[in-house]
Amino acid sequence: MMSLHLGPFVRWRFRVMLAYSWILSIGFTCIGAEHAAAPVTHAVPAAFSDLLPHFLVEPDDVYIVKNKPVTLTCRSTPATQIYFKCNGEWVHQDDHVIEHTIDPATGLPIMQVMIDITRQQVEKIFGLEDYWCQCVAWSTTGTQKSQKAYVRIAYLRKNFEEEPLGKEVALDQEVLLRCHPPEGVPVAEVEWQRNDEVLDPKTDPNFFITSDHNLIIKQARLADTGNYTCVAKNIVARRKSSSAIVIVYVDGGWSEWSKWSVCGADCAMWRSRECTQPTPGTGGKDCQGIDLQSLNCTSEQCPQTASGAEDVALYVGMVAVALCLTLLLIVVVLVYRRRKGGLDADVADSSILTTGFQPMGVKPAKPENSHLLTIHPDLTTTTTSYQGTLRSRHDATMATMGKFSMGNGPLLEPLPNGSHTLHNGKLPADPDDFMSRLSTQTYFKTLPRDAANTSYGTFNFLGGRLTLPNTGISLLIPPEAIPRGKIYEIYLTVQKKEDLRLPLAGGQTLLGPVVSCGPPGVMLTRPVILSMDHCSDAVPENWAVRLKKQTYEGAWEDVLVLGEELASEPYYCQLETDTCRLFTEHLGRLALVGESLSMVAAKRLKLVLFAPAYCTTLEYSIRVYCMDDTQDVFTEVMQMEKQLGGRLIDEPRVLLFKDSYHNLRLSIHDLPQAQWRSKLLAGYQEIPFYHIWSGSQRSLHCTFTLERLSLSTCDLTGQLCVWQVEGEGQSFSLDFNIAKDNRTLDYESLLMDNSTPALAGPSAFQIPYLIRQKICSSLDAPCPNGADWRLLAQRLKLDRHMSFFATKPSPTSVILDLWESQHFHSGNLNQLAAVMAEIGKQEAMIFLVSDGEC
Repeated sequence: MMSLHLGPFVRWRFRVMLAYSWILSIGFTCIGAEHAAAPVTHAVPAAFSDLLPHFLVEPDDVYIVKNKPVTLTCRSTPATQIYFKCNGEWVHQDDHVIEHTIDPATGLPIMQVMIDITRQQVEKIFGLEDYWCQCVAWSTTGTQKSQKAYVRIAYLRKNFEEEPLGKEVALDQEVLLRCHPPEGVPVAEVEWQRNDEVLDPKTDPNFFITSDHNLIIKQARLADTGNYTCVAKNIVARRKSSSAIVIVYVDGGWSEWSKWSVCGADCAMWRSRECTQPTPGTGGKDCQGIDLQSLNCTSEQCPQTASGAEDVALYVGMVAVALCLTLLLIVVVLVYRRRKGGLDADVADSSILTTGFQPMGVKPAKPENSHLLTIHPDLTTTTTSYQGTLRSRHDATMATMGKFSMGNGPLLEPLPNGSHTLHNGKLPADPDDFMSRLSTQTYFKTLPRDAANTSYGTFNFLGGRLTLPNTGISLLIPPEAIPRGKIYEIYLTVQKKEDLRLPLAGGQTLLGPVVSCGPPGVMLTRPVILSMDHCSDAVPENWAVRLKKQTYEGAWEDVLVLGEELASEPYYCQLETDTCRLFTEHLGRLALVGESLSMVAAKRLKLVLFAPAYCTTLEYSIRVYCMDDTQDVFTEVMQMEKQLGGRLIDEPRVLLFKDSYHNLRLSIHDLPQAQWRSKLLAGYQEIPFYHIWSGSQRSLHCTFTLERLSLSTCDLTGQLCVWQVEGEGQSFSLDFNIAKDNRTLDYESLLMDNSTPALAGPSAFQIPYLIRQKICSSLDAPCPNGADWRLLAQRLKLDRHMSFFATKPSPTSVILDLWESQHFHSGNLNQLAAVMAEIGKQEAMIFLVSDGEC
């Protein structure tokens, strides 16, 4: 017999398998009467005795379809025991199916456990929270828990909450077909069919499907006539609504007029047209108006109309006047261009000298201490320049050159009356050393350049600001927040809520936009400030407000509860009347969620009315949007209506929508019966409470279709009312001309935010860098009489955040950061100077900067 020589590794694996076989022979202890697992420690090979269990497979969320049980699986290595726990109770050992294997690569024992969950088990906890299970694995070192898997009973109701209704529409008219699918778990997906063929807006842009599943035909074509069906489907079933017949009719149009005939002996000429473009069809009306037209003419056969000598003189005089006006206009233009050329040169020189010395865009007020923060450049000293991406906020010349300059000079000089004037200084660094350090800085770049609804910029230790115009969303990056020697490309974007699965339970509601800022994981040495709108009533006792952040795995977790936060936590929030300002050193995807604590808690809704810009048919539609009162949603609706060709017909209104479980009702009244009638069969329309309260449906709206009894009717008057059942409401007075709207209310006047998306360096801040440094060094040190940062916070009405400020190395700098965030557009340095004077710390107000410091 041939002798077999086993290597050390093979012999070791053989001993492992023998040890594991011994483990299997021992078995497991039974579960006690209380279904509690009694963990028993079995031997594991010594080489792996210090390993915790590691999950190879974790249970996933599943749906029970009809009465078919579902199986949850869990696999771990190395593990001596694995048991499932469902809704906090241990599953009996007999209900587990256990398999043991060995990992061929590592020799470690693998244990797999499976359990079945039936519909009856899930239904037992009806009315409580969702049914969930997780597995717990033991080893000789300790235990590990898997993720929770939620088991839900899938269903799809038979009846649609709202089905599409048939319509007869004129050619090129907009058509709205409504559909609210049946209630279901998981939520049903919706598609639209025409004559049993699926409609795809990607291949036919004339169709538009809204976020709440309504179908819009932008301009009805003859080919759009047909049977339209709304189809809802999920893993359980597929439901089809009743078909809505859409008939597109064609009213006859007159062709172009023919050319005028030759002037006849009766001093008249003729032209004609025909009703052929288009020919009336599918019930459309015949052309209205005359098809033959005559006009008097002048010719040699009509001597009574011949021109006389006085007509010739008149024409010559008119030509002479026109020539004189033309020559005068040319002279004016030449003089203007010459004067403008000299003025431009002066302005260019002035802007180059003064950019960086004083904050831009601040309208000077005239308080008693207005001179305290006035910045005058010292043009007699030298300057240093930084070539890069730092841009000035208002100076187009400097934006082109990509430079900023800061001059030498005293920061605060005593004035005869005891006050002080602030002057700007340049960066505290040697020019050559400053440039060499910038050239060696590391660069962080992760954001694709074509991202939508996104602002991005490149920043270093000088900080800066990112803004999403017309959204109320901005990110302030204070000086020194980015470590010296590093350059980050930071982005800010607003997410579409319908693309995210943000879990909301009970009475929770989304109070603002879902915002991403990043890249995640970058190191920040000071908190940045993220500002965004919210739509709560800002009454703290009515709400439990939470900040949620999405993890790398995609789950959402609470990272802050307003009012319960600790000053040492990495997140801190200030909730103002309509704005949330979040301090954080961790970038990522964030959302503000509120849970009402009583039925008086209310969200602010913005009500906006739109109607077609042009109407050539008897039908006329008014769309009433009911959206969260945040700028990002309003801007999105405005842009969508602009694409649809809608026009704003009244100023937006605000309505407080309470957590009273009552729906929102809308109705139209007082239409002139002789001219208009409503095609709505019911007396009002309703939007369900939960559709509004969740905050996840951004553009909820109702459409009122009216019909004028004559094409000559263009004036529309009436009253539109919006109210919550048993609550307060708002009313709109309808009084306008549908053919021609002469009011100045338009998109541009409501979307006037011209903020630069990215500002880097000194141009992003109201307070000059060196002035800020001097204020901080003066007020950070505690003062016995309180004339320090605490008094500054009190004067700026920020004293409720004293404990948060006190935890920071420089409390004054955080206070000034918050002031910058609040006053970016309306910042008044004169007001801040007055506050500094009120503090009364005169010895600290005399800030003198020597040439060496500059």
